[in-house]
Amino acid sequence: MARVLISMPERFLDEIDSVATNENRTRSELIREALRTYMYRSQLRNSQKSVSNAELLETLLG
Repeated sequence: MARVLISMPERFLDEIDSVATNENRTRSELIREALRTYMYRSQLRNSQKSVSNAELLETLLG
């Protein structure tokens, strides 16, 4: 598995560690899941936007 070095404020890292501890997970597991969720939601938004654009174009073209 590849390693990635990121920078963030200490306070934010403390919050991440707190959530990870409360959920019995590692910091890495929590961050991976957060990124997966972000990417999934982004794909959904883009897909919904594409459908909306297609419907608008269809309406305009009759």
